[in-house]
Amino acid sequence: MAGAIIFGSDQEVRQVMRAVRRANATGAFSWIGSDGWSARNLVSDDYEPEAKFWEDHFQCRYPGSTSTPYNNYTRTCTTKERLSRQNTDFEDQLQFVSDAVMAFAYALRDMHRDLCGGRPSLCDAMKPTKGADLLKYLRKVQFKGLSGDDFRFDGNGDGPARYNIIHFKQSVAGQYRWVKVGEYYEGELRLNMSEVKFKLLHPKPPESVCSLPCERGQAKRYVEGESCCWHCFNCTTYQIRHPDDETQCVLCKMGTLPDTHKEYCRPIPEVYLRPESAWAIGAMAFSATGILITLFVVGVFVRHNDTPIVRASGRELSYILLAGIFMCYGVTFALVLKPTNIVCAIQRFAVGFCFTVVYAALLTKTNRIARIFKAGKQSAKRPSFISPKSQLVICTCFISVQILINGVWMVIAPSHAIHHYPVREDNLLVCDSYIDASYMIAFSYPIVLIVVCTVYAVLTRKIPEAFNESKHIGFTMYTTCVIWLAFVPLYFGTANHVPLRITSMSVTISLSASVTIACLFSPK
Repeated sequence: MAGAIIFGSDQEVRQVMRAVRRANATGAFSWIGSDGWSARNLVSDDYEPEAKFWEDHFQCRYPGSTSTPYNNYTRTCTTKERLSRQNTDFEDQLQFVSDAVMAFAYALRDMHRDLCGGRPSLCDAMKPTKGADLLKYLRKVQFKGLSGDDFRFDGNGDGPARYNIIHFKQSVAGQYRWVKVGEYYEGELRLNMSEVKFKLLHPKPPESVCSLPCERGQAKRYVEGESCCWHCFNCTTYQIRHPDDETQCVLCKMGTLPDTHKEYCRPIPEVYLRPESAWAIGAMAFSATGILITLFVVGVFVRHNDTPIVRASGRELSYILLAGIFMCYGVTFALVLKPTNIVCAIQRFAVGFCFTVVYAALLTKTNRIARIFKAGKQSAKRPSFISPKSQLVICTCFISVQILINGVWMVIAPSHAIHHYPVREDNLLVCDSYIDASYMIAFSYPIVLIVVCTVYAVLTRKIPEAFNESKHIGFTMYTTCVIWLAFVPLYFGTANHVPLRITSMSVTISLSASVTIACLFSPK
């Protein structure tokens, strides 16, 4: 419903009402009228009421008056009939006309008294009456008006501001009437809201606003030049309304999303491989089984430590190899921990180091076998650096290279746990090495060892059957290469699925360890 304030005469406003009816807009407006037309029947009646002649009002006929449709009365008027409050409805604005006339009357009286000394008629001092002098007397007049209120002019020359607040309402269906609901008296408004009804059976007043308040999550765009009129617009998918400026939307920072009503940014739950998840439980169960098998093999080797089979396989390197296999299985338990800076540093060091220990021992073995049979073809002299002590030194040197690589890497780029956002709705808690190819730095040296071991395995494949460990090493390396060729695309293809990516790495490491322990130690 719209509100409209009309200053005009009753005839003009009546035409407006007719236009509203023609436009079928009845009930669409609340009207506020000035005293020029409010409370006038001409506006509210369907037809203009006919004018009532004096004879019709008093139901009498003046002697000698002509006959009309309105004076068919037999009683003769006495000429003493008078209009009074008891027999006449006076125009509500009559008091203002009366006050205006009385103000001039009192001013002229006071001026005549001062200038003419109370003598009858105008004296020479008032011929002609000067407007400036009369104005001085007008400003000073005080009297009780027709309404019974005191009348005077204020310092600005204005009369007293006194208004009755009247309300045209439908009291019952089909019946309308004007009702006084309040008054305004010299700056004070007194209003009886219980009498105000803008619509039948609708006690609440219509909303007097240019624009309704925006809904939750909407911002305002003010109409140019207006402070009370605006358009509401929705913030975009990842925005909320500015908490301090209702005309702006702000973008939620990464890792947060707007709430349902777009009033604040709520954090996205962190996603990481949790130890209680199915992925982690499966990986840990596999690794735990491998650890038990490794401990069983270690126990067998310790029990048969001095037997020819254990001594022929190189006890020292076998124990180093078993230690590396044990660490490969143990890495899984580090990978499933919640990422922190320390956990990320352990993971970065461990995933490369455990492989280095395994393949450094295998490379030392294959290198020893290859040198022995190569030297045997050329001479009967025993090759150098094939003693157990020498083998341990060579293996330690291979392992030291990985330690050096990891140490330099840690100094140049320390490991951190970070939040990664592949898409706007994700909040992945990962180690920084997971979001790029930097983990390949940890795997680069073990890959070199794997390639060299594989080459040695190929070179020693035709040695006598009595030294069949080289064949087992060869089969181990071939299978390892297949496993890692399958892992690389799987690792890079699961960048947005942290649990799957970490699980695939853990299982790949455990599979490599399982292949080694199965191919090299089960025959023994």
